[in-house]
Amino acid sequence: MAKSFGVKPFLYPMPTYMIGTYNEDGSVDEMMMAWGGICAEDMVALNLSADHKTVANLRARMAFTLAVPGADTLEESDYMSIVSGNDEPDKFAHTGLHAVRSARVDAPVIEEYPLTLECTVVEFQQQPYGLRILGRIENVLADEKVLDEKGRIDVGKLHAFAFDQMRNGYYALGDKVGTAWKSGVKYMHKDK
Repeated sequence: MAKSFGVKPFLYPMPTYMIGTYNEDGSVDEMMMAWGGICAEDMVALNLSADHKTVANLRARMAFTLAVPGADTLEESDYMSIVSGNDEPDKFAHTGLHAVRSARVDAPVIEEYPLTLECTVVEFQQQPYGLRILGRIENVLADEKVLDEKGRIDVGKLHAFAFDQMRNGYYALGDKVGTAWKSGVKYMHKDK
């Protein structure tokens, strides 16, 4: 028998992403988010509260990076989700992580994050349910340590983790359990 929980944002997995922007003084701002992701072939959607420092930075610079943090940076990444850039303007400096300027957009690339999308802001959409920011992917950067022998990104090497909204946990991702568009082929063209 199923237990009813009412209206809750309970869906799993919720991937964790790090949004990188620059503050007005040029310092790095990073924030973790889980409400968003790919929304088109070359687009991402960020669902954020309008009062985040990151949103002010997005409006000012019209650019950001969206990175996949690995389990090796979980503590630093979680810290940047706990502390607001409105309260601690240079919170990134406390993490010990390293940033370089993106060659394509006006935003930082964090060297310790293995996968980074360099994005430009396309649109701010104020919806009845909150603020959605659409960004165009201008480039994807992947550290060589997450590439396979053919030069493709190996998601198992990302050591990514998902957010569990139901119990406030982080869970490791990465084991391949099937092949898209092949694992279910045996059910095709079955007689009914």
